Amino acid sequence: MKNLDAPTLALIDTCSRASLALLERNLTPHGILAASRTEAAEARRYTRIFGRDAAICVMAMCGSGVPALEQAAVTSLDALAAHQAANGQIPKYVDPDGRDADFWYLGCIDATLWWLIAVDHVRRHGGVGASHWGREVERALGWLLAQEHQHFRLLQQNEASDWADIMPRSGYVLYSNALWYEVKRRYALEHAEATQHHFNHLFNPFQRDLPEYHRARLLRHYARRGRRDPALYLSFVNLSFVGDEGDVFGNVLAIQSGLADSAMAQRIVNTLTEARAGDPYPVRVVLRPLSRQHALWRPYMARHQQNVIHQYHNGGIWPFVGGFWVMALAKLGLHARAWPELARLAHVNQLNDWRFTEWFHGRTLAPMGMAGQSWNAATFLLARRALLDGAAGW
Repeated sequence: MKNLDAPTLALIDTCSRASLALLERNLTPHGILAASRTEAAEARRYTRIFGRDAAICVMAMCGSGVPALEQAAVTSLDALAAHQAANGQIPKYVDPDGRDADFWYLGCIDATLWWLIAVDHVRRHGGVGASHWGREVERALGWLLAQEHQHFRLLQQNEASDWADIMPRSGYVLYSNALWYEVKRRYALEHAEATQHHFNHLFNPFQRDLPEYHRARLLRHYARRGRRDPALYLSFVNLSFVGDEGDVFGNVLAIQSGLADSAMAQRIVNTLTEARAGDPYPVRVVLRPLSRQHALWRPYMARHQQNVIHQYHNGGIWPFVGGFWVMALAKLGLHARAWPELARLAHVNQLNDWRFTEWFHGRTLAPMGMAGQSWNAATFLLARRALLDGAAGW
């Protein structure tokens, strides 16, 4: 921070105030919307309380010192819990007026994971007496445990069923299992060490250490075959195919959750830096986007021309993931690196009169997606908090 000039510090402070204001504007009596109300946002269902978006916002609103936001942290979690499925799954999103809940085409695995993380955060840091959700937590954990492999201790999922919901990641997915380990750590669940062990052997099969479990050794062999070590965790591992496109969010969360040891964490930081993933804005979510000629390409990725190369989840720039990148740098004690990244995050949120743009084209930098994206504001606040207070951020 001491190396930043006065205008840059002023920009960071202004972004903090603008972020709090945006979160307040996006509140409803039942919780936080994913984006500001516009005609486009209404048409694309962004004016809903999303499991993943709201949970991330909850962690920023909780501890903000703004009474309306502190209370909305609880009401957002309540709204999602009210529509929890009988089997324990938390919805992808709920209508703020309570009319419907959506669970996506192939199921949405990460809404439940994020909801559990946010509940724990509010219980630990909230000042509004949120001591409930006991039954809902038990059911949510039960739903996730039913999808855990009984030896790998990793979650299994279908493709296109997490935040990157038109990407072909399936089987054991890096992003989802980084969150699963975080849930296990927070709720003191059994077999967390086994989850960490198999996470590091399955998603990083290029290390010399061999897993004992014979099927883990076979998957390691399949994953390595014909590939170079990308110096990152693989985005997913399935029986006969893997993702080596360079999933930035999943790798950053592996640092944030403590799954990556110091050597692996440094490799990830070096690889993302060398690939200029955060240049000029933090951060591109895929280092090597999938073209139509790639073996993993799926026809649904071209729906609305949204997930073509360098766009959306396939190489677009997402400022909210940039917030987690800053938090990961802070966790590693790389504050001299993190502060300039936070300043660039403030700048990208400021573009087009503080539009808080959802995502940008990975090459042309054209603003894409919705305006007034709530989790942009939330992760900026969490990242700043991590740098100022030395907290984990989430």
